[in-house]
Amino acid sequence: MNENLIEYLPILIFIIFASLICVAFVFSAFVVGNQNPDPDKNSPFECGFDAFEDTRMKFDVRFYLVAILFIIFDLEIAFLFPWAVSLGNIGIFGYWSMMFFLLVLTVGFIYEWKKGALEWE
Repeated sequence: MNENLIEYLPILIFIIFASLICVAFVFSAFVVGNQNPDPDKNSPFECGFDAFEDTRMKFDVRFYLVAILFIIFDLEIAFLFPWAVSLGNIGIFGYWSMMFFLLVLTVGFIYEWKKGALEWE
């Protein structure tokens, strides 16, 4: 049993080493970093409004639209990697299925572009 566990020793050493590096980086960021943020750092960044206001305020739909578009095109990449890895095994049918999938996504992307969904006013 001890012989089987010794095979996992490099993995354990790697995990310990990676954890120590992460802790060192976080600790050094607190020690070396500037802890006095200016007003620009505390201003609204991605959401467009102050974070500590009334939660029942109006919210711009463009933020939802950008998030949905990001998820759609991020999923495209999630399908491309396994397809590329198994391309030799799936044959011509798998190839043309992915080409059809990419065609549908390209048509959707062109439609969004023409409608101005990618423009930020």
